[in-house]
Parts: sequence; structure tokens; C-alpha cells
Amino acid sequence: MKKVFIALAVLALSACSTLKSSSDFDPSVAFEQYKSYAWIEKKNDDAVYQLDGLMDQRVRSAIETQLSQKGISKVDKQNADLLVNYITKVDKKINIDTFNSHFGYNPYYGPRWGLAGSMQTETVVREYEVGTMIVDLVDNKTGKLVWRGTVADTIREQNTPQERTESINNAIGELMINYPPKLGQ
Repeated sequence: MKKVFIALAVLALSACSTLKSSSDFDPSVAFEQYKSYAWIEKKNDDAVYQLDGLMDQRVRSAIETQLSQKGISKVDKQNADLLVNYITKVDKKINIDTFNSHFGYNPYYGPRWGLAGSMQTETVVREYEVGTMIVDLVDNKTGKLVWRGTVADTIREQNTPQERTESINNAIGELMINYPPKLGQ
């Protein structure tokens, strides 16, 4: 459960953020037609990865705030233009750094003291986790995916609820920056 909770800070940000976001969309869609949304209802609880209740609330609140700022209001599913869903995942990554150290004069090396240098190769292996959040917007009439935003970042543990909320708000803000898509994107 701790691993899930840590991953909940899915895209925890700091002042020197490494957020990577992207978006994709159907260029044949007129996005100005979308004025309302509803959440897609989860069909089962067997998802591979789920956020806990508090993080789910934070993510939904951040997405709702972003959509509201874009003039899209929340309504019931039957009247919604868009259906909204988000997915999270955590991937383990490995970073291997090899570097040379202690290069130079070494008076105690070799048969002739003081005439040889030394060099040591050092390798550092670091395992870390990258959290990814994907937000999908689906046309409610056609059932087709019309826009997808993705944001990924190295997961860093956040200690307070305020830090977690700020991290999620920043990540969702970065993710939704390209919605609605503009011509030529």
C-alpha cells in the first residue's frame, strides 16, 4: 500500500521540475463544440493500478478546475458532450552512470615509484520510478477518443497533503495546457 501511496504523488513536482507532457487529438474535430463533460464510470475494480481515495479526489478536482477554466461545465452523463477518464501508471527505470576517478599522479603505483598514474572506473546504478498520468476526453455521442494528454515525471515522495495537492495541480495544469488544441499544433 505504501508503494501505491507514493505512486499517488504521480507527478510530484519541485522547483526544478522534470515534467514531460504531450497531447494528441483528432484534427477533424471542432473542439469549440464541447461545453460540458461527465466522468466515465469505472466498470470494475480490477484495474492494474488505482489511486487511493484522497489522491483520486485531488486528481479529479484538478481536472475539473482545468476544464472549468476552459469554459466546460460538469453535467450528468446523458447531457455531457465529453466523457473524461484518467489513467495512471508507474514504471521502474534504471540509470547507470560510469565515470573515471582518481586519474593522475600516484607515487605508490608500479615498480618505479612516482612515475605512473592511476585511474579507477566507478559505476553507480540508481533505480527510480516514473509516474505517468493520461487524461482522455471522449466524444459522448460518437464514443470516439478525441483528445489525450499525457504527463510524466520522476516520483518524489511528498510529505504533506498540501504538497501532494500542489503537485497534482501543477501536473494537471501542465497536461491540460494544450487543450483545446490550436490549429497547427
